[in-house]
Amino acid sequence: MPTQDMTLQDKELGQRLTALTIGMDQLERRLSRGHGVLDSEGLVPIYLGQDLVPAPTYDDWEEVHSELAALDQATAHAAPGPRRAFLEDMLRSLRTAARLFEGEELSFREKLEQLVGVPAEPVSEDVIHDLQARIDSLLQDAGYRSGTLAERVHRWEADGAIASADLGPTFRALMDEAQRRTDALIYPTGDYTMALNEVRGVPFTARCNFNAGQMDLNVDLNFTRSALKHLVCHEVFPGHSTQLLYTRAAAERGESTPDVLLCTANAVTGCVQEGIGDQGVHLIDWIEDTHDAIHMTLRRLRSASATSAAWYQMGAGWSEDRVRAFLRDTSYGQPVWIDGRIRFASYSFRGPFIASYWHGDEAVRTVRERIRPDQRAAFIDTLYGQMHSPRSLMMFQA
Repeated sequence: MPTQDMTLQDKELGQRLTALTIGMDQLERRLSRGHGVLDSEGLVPIYLGQDLVPAPTYDDWEEVHSELAALDQATAHAAPGPRRAFLEDMLRSLRTAARLFEGEELSFREKLEQLVGVPAEPVSEDVIHDLQARIDSLLQDAGYRSGTLAERVHRWEADGAIASADLGPTFRALMDEAQRRTDALIYPTGDYTMALNEVRGVPFTARCNFNAGQMDLNVDLNFTRSALKHLVCHEVFPGHSTQLLYTRAAAERGESTPDVLLCTANAVTGCVQEGIGDQGVHLIDWIEDTHDAIHMTLRRLRSASATSAAWYQMGAGWSEDRVRAFLRDTSYGQPVWIDGRIRFASYSFRGPFIASYWHGDEAVRTVRERIRPDQRAAFIDTLYGQMHSPRSLMMFQA
């Protein structure tokens, strides 16, 4: 693992930022008792650094705001560049989180711009139309030439759906290959593994349940092999589980600033976390055929559509029926997936993070596609070994 160039100021700010964030997490959990805007999830759902950066005890939010102000002042003296950009974005995000935890009402626009760190707007219709055209072309290449685009997408997904009895064996085979590729191209994950946990009645498609060693999969949905491959890469190798393993080791060895331990935070860091997951198949060079290309393009379309739909629902005030029709006609998603997106968008704190998938994926993809082969190692070290907002990641230079 390459060692990034760090100053003592970087390390000190990273230590203080991590302590502040975990202190906020503990204060929110203590005061809300599982009934606040984050329920029982907390500001940092998975934290592996208790022995490296323990949580300070804050008595009230005034102490939090005092430390936020002090870190603002320290950041203002940092050299211009990606690190300062990230610190500025993260502190704005945490300040917004604190306001929400205190009970302040913020608009969906404010949450998108200040908490998630993304534009408060739908994805361009031109982008969505271009993705639909690409899917149309790929489906024709795969032999799906008759019917509307929606009909062909549904037929392609139905034809490739994995039988229920085959989900477990297919998951294990895909995970084994994903781990082999991740070990070779990203980071040696050792003997870490995950089990498949089938769930129903949840608003998500899949989830990294790291502490339980499980990938939760919503089996109310049907999955093609390409779709399940993407989820394995997103949640396990080289996605969320891999990032957690990497950041814990990097922080423990002093190869990264302590704030890498905040990779799961419900803050501006969430964009790049989801971007790593959504780019996972590409990061380990695992597009095998046209079916994989169809799914990965369809995934981008659905991410874009969900981002737009969340804005129309929570920002523009569309009715749920109108939002549901938009998602049906634009993304061609399964009804259970559409219902899940609508539920997700409506959550007071987590809802705006639906946009983190599209914007995080675009940030990681843009940088990945522009680097030269000789820059890959530096890119991986930056991507996994540093915390980023989309703005700071886009400033990457090997």
